[in-house]
Amino acid sequence: MKRIAKFHKVSFEQFCEGWQGEFPGFPIEAIRGIYEEIRLPRRATRGSAGYDFFSPVDFTLKPGETIKIPTGIRVEMEENWVLQCYPRSGLGFKYRLQLNNTVGIIDSDYFYSDNEGHIFARITNDSNEGRTVEVKAGTGFMQGIFVEYGITTDDDAQGIRNGGLGSTTNEL
Repeated sequence: MKRIAKFHKVSFEQFCEGWQGEFPGFPIEAIRGIYEEIRLPRRATRGSAGYDFFSPVDFTLKPGETIKIPTGIRVEMEENWVLQCYPRSGLGFKYRLQLNNTVGIIDSDYFYSDNEGHIFARITNDSNEGRTVEVKAGTGFMQGIFVEYGITTDDDAQGIRNGGLGSTTNEL
């Protein structure tokens, strides 16, 4: 098994900025308490491919509702690898919990961005059965899988990223 990555917490300052951006008016001491409880992603078993991301807070999503979660996590990985993020299988199966970008792609150079490579997850309860999903703090809600990739023989990309969504190309 190749060991190609390491999860880290972002700095408290970066987490606080991300949290206040999504949940304005949250007291700093409450944010600090959330930050201190952040757990790094882990595999549940030796045979698991996915690293579980744990919710930093309790949240409830009624059908059609969306939440954007600052995870407080960043990942340092070797070049030619990517972290692909998906909803936890059980939540997707039972509630149709979906990542809004269907699959989150975390590139190796995202770690070096000004935002410290802070991973956010925007998720929606896409239930068509009227089911409300409740996730408790510390519960796995998303999983990340490391995948090696190749490039074309004529690839000459030399750009340097600085940012998250849309920072590697022009968005539509």
